Amino acid sequence: KVIFSLNEELQLNQYSKEIDAKVKEAIDKNQRDYFLREQMRTIEDELGDGTSDVHELDVLREKLSKSLMPEEYREKVDKEIERVSRMPANFPEANVQLNWLEMVINLPFGRVDEEAIDLENARTVLDRDHYGLKDVKQRIIEYLAVRKLKFEQGETSVKGPILCLVGPPGVGKTSIARSIAEAVGRKYIRMSLGGIRDESEIRGHRRTYVGAMAGRIMQGISHVDTDNPLFLLDEIDKLGSNFRGDPSSALLEVLDPEQNNSFRDHYVEIPYDLSKVLFITTANSADLIPDPLLDRMELISISGYTEIEKMEIAKRFLLPKQIKENGLKKEQVTLPDETIRKIINYYTAEAGVRQLERELATVCRRIAIKIIEDDIDHYSLEAENLEKFLGKRKYFYDEIEKEDLVGVANGLAWTSAGGDTLAIEANILPGSGKLELTGHLGDIMKESAVAALSYCRSRVDLLKIDKDFISNHDIHIHVPAGAVPKDGPSAGITIVTALASAISGKKIRHDLAMTGEISLRGRVLPIGGLKEKAVAAHRKRIQEILIPKDNTRDIDDIPESVKKDLKITPVETVDEVLEIALLK
Repeated sequence: KVIFSLNEELQLNQYSKEIDAKVKEAIDKNQRDYFLREQMRTIEDELGDGTSDVHELDVLREKLSKSLMPEEYREKVDKEIERVSRMPANFPEANVQLNWLEMVINLPFGRVDEEAIDLENARTVLDRDHYGLKDVKQRIIEYLAVRKLKFEQGETSVKGPILCLVGPPGVGKTSIARSIAEAVGRKYIRMSLGGIRDESEIRGHRRTYVGAMAGRIMQGISHVDTDNPLFLLDEIDKLGSNFRGDPSSALLEVLDPEQNNSFRDHYVEIPYDLSKVLFITTANSADLIPDPLLDRMELISISGYTEIEKMEIAKRFLLPKQIKENGLKKEQVTLPDETIRKIINYYTAEAGVRQLERELATVCRRIAIKIIEDDIDHYSLEAENLEKFLGKRKYFYDEIEKEDLVGVANGLAWTSAGGDTLAIEANILPGSGKLELTGHLGDIMKESAVAALSYCRSRVDLLKIDKDFISNHDIHIHVPAGAVPKDGPSAGITIVTALASAISGKKIRHDLAMTGEISLRGRVLPIGGLKEKAVAAHRKRIQEILIPKDNTRDIDDIPESVKKDLKITPVETVDEVLEIALLK
């Protein structure tokens, strides 16, 4: 027993010595680390680097004392600084916490830039950089007017509008946002949303994740160091969603004026006020934006440019820019209006002006070669020489028929590249009353053709045909350019006119075009895109167009140069259409 007791005492004594040795070693290491850190700090102070963690924490404390952060969150940040100061220098969490502290303390927290509330200067800036876009410019001027009145009444905080600019590519949605920022005196941030599928891009990652960082909203605010920038959310209709979350749902809080005064980023963790930010979003199609998100924004539609508008944009902005970028001087290059018009009509097919700018750049480069090789001081590119510079024409516009024909009616269509005309042909063949539709037509257009046939069946007296005529004949309706998909209800009155002409044998006026949806009872219903359609008719030298009576409100949108040469006739019923279109 005595031996066992002695063995136990010896083992306990051995363990005690080992523990004492380990404790002493740990204490020595800590003392050594502390001594080395103090040495490093002293050396850095002598050298003037000041890059140590201790120095960083001192800088952060100083920034925190000057920050406008709310008091209830200041205490939390203070505790984090103290916590980091007690961590060893090589402790992994120290860097994570330092990054978080830098992000939070560097946020502006109510610091704002002084806005420019000069309406005249704002108009000048907006008109200097962009031609047209009247609705967008008007809305910004309205905002500034309200801002000025509120300011005079002593109200300094005015919620900015949340605008959504919807229009085809290349019409200037993104570029006008930068001009708006300059006009209202705000810093500019752009965030492209195209292809974003991860909610954390908007809200940030939680700090527990490796490599966590704030969302791009808070990063943008931190970058410009002000709480009232202009924030452009580009291509909002291109947002996706997957197992990482739905970014469009995360944007609901950002773009809601009732909620964004306490936006909570997962990384920052402190509620942040975004109500002073002027948010502008852009999209090519409002149909692709989720309804709850669309409901939170003020929609401003931007239509494609007309030929006349493109002419002005080319002369005022695009051509001078390309002349400068290609090493030329203004006095060395001349492009007559007819040359620019041919470039627009035969080398581009777009609603915007991006392709037009590329073609003008090509012209300027070729002129640069001409000036150098021929040793000349000036070159004027006439329309007849355009093919030598740009090659064969890329696009063609079908000319309208030169004479009145039976069963051929001119319709008006809206496309992503603007307006266009299309001829709809109808033919009557012996048969059993079948209806054949060709030309790559969509379901809606096919239904319009069925409705047109039903109307013709109900109006055999007006067409002066036998009531069994349609039952004993097959009807073939064709829309040329069969490789191009076509859809929409606006060709209704064109189809019924072509059908009525083919059935009755009466010719249709070749200088007339039309657009409008039809009902079974023969009413002409309203359509969209009237401005683009009218411009297309004017380009084809159409003399008169028939439009639904409910679209008379849209006539003001048509350029004056088009209205001057084009007769616009509102109609209410198909009977009126046939009375005007069919020759006696």
